[in-house]
Order: sequence, then C-alpha cells, then structure tokens
Amino acid sequence: MRFGLGLPQSSGFDLRFDVARIARGAESAGYSSLWVYERVLFPLEPAEGMNGVPGLPWIDHYRECADALTVLTLAAAVTDTVRLGTGVLVAPLYRSLHLARALATLDRASGGRVVAGFGSGWSSDEYRGMEADFAARGRTLDETLDACRAFWGRDPVSHRDSRLSVEGALVAPKPAGRIPVLLGGRSVRAVERAARKADGWLPSGLPAPVVAELWDRIRQRAVEHGRDAAALELVPRAAVVLSETPAPAGRRPFQGSIGQVVEDVAALAEAGATEILLDLVPSAKGGEELLDRALEVFEAVTDAGF
Repeated sequence: MRFGLGLPQSSGFDLRFDVARIARGAESAGYSSLWVYERVLFPLEPAEGMNGVPGLPWIDHYRECADALTVLTLAAAVTDTVRLGTGVLVAPLYRSLHLARALATLDRASGGRVVAGFGSGWSSDEYRGMEADFAARGRTLDETLDACRAFWGRDPVSHRDSRLSVEGALVAPKPAGRIPVLLGGRSVRAVERAARKADGWLPSGLPAPVVAELWDRIRQRAVEHGRDAAALELVPRAAVVLSETPAPAGRRPFQGSIGQVVEDVAALAEAGATEILLDLVPSAKGGEELLDRALEVFEAVTDAGF
C-alpha cells in the first residue's frame, strides 16, 4: 500500500516555509506522493451547497486556497522521488492548451512525477468567476482531457473541439513521460468517464463500502470498453481528524484515534485502493503540527503492515 499526503494551501500555514518542510519530511518518512486541491473563490452567498448538496455550508477551510500548481511546484523543487498529484483540478475552468503546457512543464522539471487529477467541479459560482460554462462542464471535462493528451503526444499536433482548433502545430514542452490522468466524482457519468477515459479514480470522503461498489463498477465498465482494468489506480482521499481517545460509534471514516484510522485504512485496502491520500491539513494548526501528525499516522499504518 502506498500513501500520499495533502500539502498546505490554506490560512494558518506559511507558504514560504511550510510547503518545503512538509514535502521534504513526507518524502524522507516514506510517503509516496504529495497532493494539492483546488478552490478558486469562496462565495459569501453560494448558489450551491458544498459538494452540490443543497443547504450544506461551505467549510471554513475553503476560505483560502493557494494556487494548486504553484504549491506543487514548490514541493517539486525540494523533493526527488514522490509523485506530485492534483486532487483535483477543476479542469473545465482552464484553457486546455495552457493546462497541458503547465502540467508538462512541471512533469519535465520534476523528472516525470506528475499525476493529473481532474474533476468537473460543483460550484457554479466558480464557473461564473472564471467565465466558464457550468452547464457544459461534463462535455468540457471530456474535451480538456482529450486535448491534454493530444498536446502531450507527438508533434505536429492537430486537434479540434468546441473550444479550440489547432492544426499542424508544434506544442512544447512535452512531459518527461506519460502523465497519468485520474478522475474524481461519484455520479453515474463520472463513473462511466473514469472507466472509459481515465487511468484511475480519485474518490473523496466516501465510506469504504461505497468505494468498493463504485470501483467494481468502474473496473467492469473498463473491461467492457476493452481496457485493462488491472492497470487502473484507485486513490481515495481521506480527511483525517485525530483524537486522543477513540471516537464513538457512528463516527465519520478517518475521524478518531490512530487505531481507528488504521482500521479505516484496512477497509479501503480491502476495497481495492492502490494508494490512500491522507489529508491532515484541515485539522492541523500550522506546519509543525501537520508534519508531526503525518509522521505519526505513517508510522502507525506501516507498523500495521500496510
């Protein structure tokens, strides 16, 4: 089992020092990957509840989110082996050529360590702020993924979709290697898209039984599309909130004692996870505490045999 760690992007952390310190410390401890997420703004009167759930308030943690690729670049500069993942970029908010070149540049600079996690997003406020079409986000995600792979491929590049037209052009830089693209989401369309187009799935905050059920569906549909399901990655994101004593029955996954977190890791391993992204940022007060907790959790799960 591999483990990834979420990097700090929010208030309460000093980007000048904490990103580098945590990135280096996580790599030295044995973490396999470092991850960022994306929120481009925080509407004071949002059109949708968080995650698209009506009436669900946005968490305060979303009030500040440093640019994902900038933070990942800071981590790349001080590490050598860990993979560098976006979990996830709201891909339809980007111009495809710009996004492809930015990720390829980071991949070249890091020696081929980028993992591109894409999603369609759930906030129409963000789409309006970025002058993007919220109603067309699924189609645009498909087109963005296809365009990135075209631009990362051999020159000359010719590619057209509803937003762009490139004919016989040289597009540089190229990635150091093949950039894997993982997709988030749990809807029927998201599951089908992951099975048909992606190199893996990045679910967030789902209980292990739900992950197992949807992962089985993704792999089955991948086979039906003529793809190798065994080559796909499953990287669930887990928001870890530690307590000194065990949480009572009915707790949320990954909230409770170290022992309970280890039990939750075991459940996701049973569900088929190839790697687990441990996000301790929302519950940590500063970079020192985040790194201490990250090392404590990593030691516990490795001692348990994962």
